[in-house]
Amino acid sequence: MDIGLIKNKLNIFIGDTFGGVNAAIIALPQALAFGVATGIGAGAGLWGAIILSFIVAIIGTRIPMISGITGPSAIVIASVMHALNKNISSVILVMFMAGLIQIILSRSALLNIVKYVPYPVISGFMNGVGIIIIILQINPLLGHAAMSNTIESIEFTFLNLASINYDALLIGILTLAIVFGVPKKINKIFPSTVLALIVCTLISMKLGLDVDKISAISVDLPKIIFPHASVHDIITYFHYAVTLAIILTAESLLTGLVCDSLTKTASSPKRIIFAQGVGNAICAMTGSLAGAAATMRTVAALKAGATTCMAAIVTPVVLLLLLFKFSGFVAEIPLAVLAGILIKIGYDIIDVKLLKVVKFAPKEDLYVLLLVFLLTVFYNLIVAVGAGITLAALLYAKRVADKARIVHKVVHKQDVLTLEKSVEEDFHHKIRIAHIDGQFFFGSATQLISKFDDMLGTKFLILTYDADDALDISAIFALEDIIERLKSQHIRILLVVPNEEVQSQLEKHKILEQIGRHHVFSEEVPAINFAKKALRNKKH
Repeated sequence: MDIGLIKNKLNIFIGDTFGGVNAAIIALPQALAFGVATGIGAGAGLWGAIILSFIVAIIGTRIPMISGITGPSAIVIASVMHALNKNISSVILVMFMAGLIQIILSRSALLNIVKYVPYPVISGFMNGVGIIIIILQINPLLGHAAMSNTIESIEFTFLNLASINYDALLIGILTLAIVFGVPKKINKIFPSTVLALIVCTLISMKLGLDVDKISAISVDLPKIIFPHASVHDIITYFHYAVTLAIILTAESLLTGLVCDSLTKTASSPKRIIFAQGVGNAICAMTGSLAGAAATMRTVAALKAGATTCMAAIVTPVVLLLLLFKFSGFVAEIPLAVLAGILIKIGYDIIDVKLLKVVKFAPKEDLYVLLLVFLLTVFYNLIVAVGAGITLAALLYAKRVADKARIVHKVVHKQDVLTLEKSVEEDFHHKIRIAHIDGQFFFGSATQLISKFDDMLGTKFLILTYDADDALDISAIFALEDIIERLKSQHIRILLVVPNEEVQSQLEKHKILEQIGRHHVFSEEVPAINFAKKALRNKKH
């Protein structure tokens, strides 16, 4: 057998093993914490991560997508638990139905709609989820039971201030100090959440602190139970199942996009969601928590060297070993420690990237973001997303209508088109010219990104945007993503923007600084000449 082939397969095996172990280390505290947060239990969270990750690895795509209970899905399940008066059998039915809905979605064209969701809607939703997670953990941090919604949690926080369990508060504060204080270099090698889980639990055990604990976690293999439901139950709970299915699907597709970006592959959204749906239906049938492809765990696996779905098999195997070997230790984990870990997870979910540029964002984007955020935190997640998409569509329609006027616009000059074609051919496509036709907004931005994944041999890309319309937040971030992708392929980007308002907008968002001000032009011909001169100088 070829030595090179053996070496390549060995490298893949080692990368997948390390990637799977790395993802499992991150998944353990998250699965336990989210399981407790839903009200179903830590064991349901851990078994859900084991079962879902394994099934998705077997029948899903080749890329290593690590799945399990996540922040958004935990919040939705916790909300359903509250709405159904903590009737676990009814919640299991909802999760089972959500899995079936995902399977149906995977066989339809509806998945394509997700890419048209505006960035402010996604950002408002994720910020809302992050804040909800933080608010819900304040009471456990004080040594009291967690509430199932934000308004109750805020009300009881003030009442519980008079009867704080200081043992729980101190161990919770120590957890927060570790998860927020560990340097990034150490965190990359050994996650701060795992460090906090181990250190704070050992301290609690050693000092005999009077705190609420996980207490018990089943190491028995889950039994298959088919959910019993009447037609009335299915109709009554259907909207809960749709809500959960949409959240699980959207999060899995988002993780798929991140995965494709890092691995330079093109995975099938339909296959991703089919695998997730089957996995979630089986999770429900075993009394485990439904989940989605987890971005943080998947990226951790990829960064550790994972390249195939074998990493997603290694992860549940490692979690099983930890469960059977350290179930006694897991039972001793204080709930205040899990609360501290969840607060850090909630903080990480908050879209800090948008907050940095919020003062430059168009008012319309801010209206959408604020509406989605407030509805997510204080009312209903699915209503929040629906209202956000509706408002974004209405504001976009208004913006287009306000700018509607009769104009005469000269078609792109024939001599420039001829020049473009000759430049690409003469320089063997080391110089490429691309035009953004029409408006660069949330719909076109997501489609445009995929166009720049494979430009082998190109040294300069001249990107021309000559529309009069300003860019929205989605387009700004899409442009940043395009620039980063081109940089990773060692391609220099030259931007042609005739519109001064758009140039000013790019300057405020530091896009011009990112690519270099001398790489920005008002006309295309000077940009072409710049690229030609730069290439010729390299040859001499």
